[in-house]
Amino acid sequence: MSCSLKLKPYLTHLQGFTPCRTQSKLLHEQFDCLIDSFIADKVGLSDDFLGEQLASQLKAHLIDLYAGQQFHSAGIGNQEVHHKDQSTRGDQIYWLDRQHHHPLETSFFDLMDRFVLYLNQSCYTGISGYEFHYALYEKGSFYKRHLDQFRSDKSRAFSMILYLNELWVPEDGGELCIYHSDHVQTIAPLSGQCVFFKSSELEHEVLLTQAPRMSITGWLKVG
Repeated sequence: MSCSLKLKPYLTHLQGFTPCRTQSKLLHEQFDCLIDSFIADKVGLSDDFLGEQLASQLKAHLIDLYAGQQFHSAGIGNQEVHHKDQSTRGDQIYWLDRQHHHPLETSFFDLMDRFVLYLNQSCYTGISGYEFHYALYEKGSFYKRHLDQFRSDKSRAFSMILYLNELWVPEDGGELCIYHSDHVQTIAPLSGQCVFFKSSELEHEVLLTQAPRMSITGWLKVG
């Protein structure tokens, strides 16, 4: 793999699971796919980053939490400037946390630890942490064009979206539109697919949904 992501040398000491050699090879293939496509076009794509089983289990977990009224309306901005604006975004979120001690959340974080370690070792990105949440867009929801990095906080280095929508069809809507300097890229929210891009570079939006749209969304952070 040729890598040109170098920001600064850094080797993190994240702890993750240790899969067998075959599983490790498959994971690294997905990691390389995501990184190489990012290098080629500023947007990394991997169509099976989570794996079918984990994606399905995480979707079920999301649905259970939503049914239990554990989600809340997402806001705009960070802790310094935060408000809710349903005219800009309408998704419902639930923050994932290892402190929940839920086996599926733990499995997801183990996977992310492994990816961050691989990313830091191969591309010297200096990622030192992350934050992720479930995101549910009910029918009629959207998120207008925006940038993920805050003006007052530059810690978000890379944005990641991991879709959980099984049997998605174009009529369901909710596609991700990413605005490059010379074209607009439209990405279908297909289950298991991962999208990866710099938080400070590419504005993007979620188009109007006609059916529930589910994902894990988050950011790899520096500093």
